[in-house]
Amino acid sequence: MELPPHEVCYRALQSRDARFDGLIFVGITSTGIYCRPICPARTAKVEHCRFFGSAAAAQDAGFRPCLRCRPETAPDLASWRGTSNSVSRALALIAEGALDGEGNSVEKLAERLGLGERQLRRLFLQHLGASPISVAQTRRVLFAKQLIHETQMPMTEVAMAAGFGSVRRFNEIFLGLFHRPPSALRRKNSAKPEEKDVSLRLRYRPPYDWASMLSFLRARAIPGVEVVDGARYLRTVEIDGAMGSIEVTHLPDRQSLAVSIRFPDVRLLPAIVARVRRLFDLGADIETIDNHLSGDPVLAALVAQRPGLRAPGGWDGFELAVRAVLGQQITVVAARRLAGQLVALHGRAVPKSFLIHPDLSHAFPTAKRLASAPSIGLGIPAARLTTLKAVAEAAVADPNLFRPFGNIEETVARLRAIRGIGEWTAQYIALRAIREMDAFPATDVGLLRSMSSMDGEKTTTADLLNRAESWRPWRAYAAQHLWAADGSAVTTNQRVSG
Repeated sequence: MELPPHEVCYRALQSRDARFDGLIFVGITSTGIYCRPICPARTAKVEHCRFFGSAAAAQDAGFRPCLRCRPETAPDLASWRGTSNSVSRALALIAEGALDGEGNSVEKLAERLGLGERQLRRLFLQHLGASPISVAQTRRVLFAKQLIHETQMPMTEVAMAAGFGSVRRFNEIFLGLFHRPPSALRRKNSAKPEEKDVSLRLRYRPPYDWASMLSFLRARAIPGVEVVDGARYLRTVEIDGAMGSIEVTHLPDRQSLAVSIRFPDVRLLPAIVARVRRLFDLGADIETIDNHLSGDPVLAALVAQRPGLRAPGGWDGFELAVRAVLGQQITVVAARRLAGQLVALHGRAVPKSFLIHPDLSHAFPTAKRLASAPSIGLGIPAARLTTLKAVAEAAVADPNLFRPFGNIEETVARLRAIRGIGEWTAQYIALRAIREMDAFPATDVGLLRSMSSMDGEKTTTADLLNRAESWRPWRAYAAQHLWAADGSAVTTNQRVSG
């Protein structure tokens, strides 16, 4: 996306317009600092302002992050820039550490996306004004800065958590940017030293329909793995064999979610934070999406009823795929019961010291665990058991199976190549696990029923697909509105035959 004209950006800065927060950053040439447009500092003269489409572009240009407005806390909207799905997919992978550590390179990242390295670099420069490496480095710096400000983690752990190769490199970068060591940025008494949980705030762009999100998650909460307790969402976490748990609450006055993480390996904090952002759809430029969908009279009424409705993601790709298979042509309640049985049979118990809530107990079974199990042990049709086994084996064979790859058609085709995965299941997995925001399970009973009710006449799958063309590239959000209107976001999870 091209930046607005300089004068528009400057007016947004003068008025501290929150609508531009996360969409533009301003570098002040007289101070060498870059800020969010809502920075409370006195507005610089127009001739001293340079505007950028990303924090990475500002940092690449030689500016350092502001200590007052803290660019690391801006809504993370970079994935919504322009129309490049390739950039969005690459950013999701970078957020999970695709360019951190030895052996990870831009070439490998481009290969996973089905692109050439030069093409990926060109797209990043076009949409973000910075290279993939610069984006990854800026993310590391800003995440480290957030940990310094909001936690009492030791600096060695901050360096590890943010993906720096060494403490020496961590110190060098902060000295170069801020002319002071990382420890000098920490505010006194910013957190209680005895706290064993890492607590962070993750911003979103309002509005945010928290009630609908909690309702969706409550209906699907797997016993032992997830709990929706009042206004809190809690769940167990297993990544690379390490286990812990998280708690997520809403801070509407701060336009943020508060996340508490209890986990033994700080190096996996970025991956956990990325999953929270994905699950709660924090990166959505919801105002743009709602405005686009409101071009359809039916959807306009639904958007007006539920402004800020998000498309919930999946915590883990394999977990979501299993849930989708279990939920084929049965109610959400029945699918939840089956998932609970699966966890009881195959899930690992999480150490009690890493559990935030007493009703949490087990982690969802991994693909390797289910693939190697002699029997899955659920009382479901043999064909569905075969599909579960096939999904587990495919996930073991390809660790990137449920991550962005190519375009949506290629994504759906890869999923449909798994035995027993049809169009509905593939589209549903693409929507929630892989975050293909144009995914659309058009054969879904709830979508067809909702559209028929709104139009006053029977809607076929062909009719729905034709109508949905104008909803691109955000058909997933249209589907969420139709499900919510039908009530099937909570009660059913079905498709028409075929």
